[in-house]
Amino acid sequence: MGCIQSIACKSRIKRENIVVYDVSATIDHSPTIIEENSPIVLRYKTAYFKASALIVMPPIPRNETWVVGWIQACTQMEFYNTYNDIGMSSWELPELREGLVRAISDSDGVSYPWYGNTTETVTLPGPTSKPLRFTVSMNDNFYPSVTWAVPISDSNLPLLTRIKRDQSFTTWLVALNTATREKILLQTVKWRMRVDILVDPSMPLGSRATLTGQTHQEQPRVLTHMEPIPLNALGRPNANDAQVLMWRPRKGPPLVVIPPK
Repeated sequence: MGCIQSIACKSRIKRENIVVYDVSATIDHSPTIIEENSPIVLRYKTAYFKASALIVMPPIPRNETWVVGWIQACTQMEFYNTYNDIGMSSWELPELREGLVRAISDSDGVSYPWYGNTTETVTLPGPTSKPLRFTVSMNDNFYPSVTWAVPISDSNLPLLTRIKRDQSFTTWLVALNTATREKILLQTVKWRMRVDILVDPSMPLGSRATLTGQTHQEQPRVLTHMEPIPLNALGRPNANDAQVLMWRPRKGPPLVVIPPK
């Protein structure tokens, strides 16, 4: 039976008609690389988290466009840089830290709600007459800079003694109707990245930092159930814009070094 004009026609795209093959979620089996090339900052590069899936979409109805891809959110973050017994700097997500939200979008800041818009998504305008087969993939890692000196000091004296980071993410594979904003969840992945670096600031540049703790990351978990996406994980701000750099001295009140954007 055709659609009655006064009743909006519901899409024929249903979860049971979308086939997901070969879901892969891994973290490279390689240790974090420490770079001591600069007298101003230490840099480190973690292994890559990688996710991919092969999708077969049913024919797309006329006047519909679907996007299939990866959405990612940060669900927990601890990122502390200790400077001897003076204090520590920390990158923080205030709303997440205070329990006001369960997740913060980890979009590239442009392609909301998607993690990115190159290999991460495929756009499918209708009508199409045959099933469509394609792959969507994404990768993520950490490659930050941490100052050797106390970030609120005018001195360049190296005092950094430890970097400790522990961050968790949830990543969803999603099909989205661009007109109705209907979302069909296809897969949920959880993963975690941890870094622990000890630093001896008295040593010459190039031989100060040592990776400690576990040298390889735990592998991601592809869940057997779908976990819903918190609404605030679908839009602004993303984690990069929401994060704040704090200076937390051993004595005295904390200071905001870099406010949120």
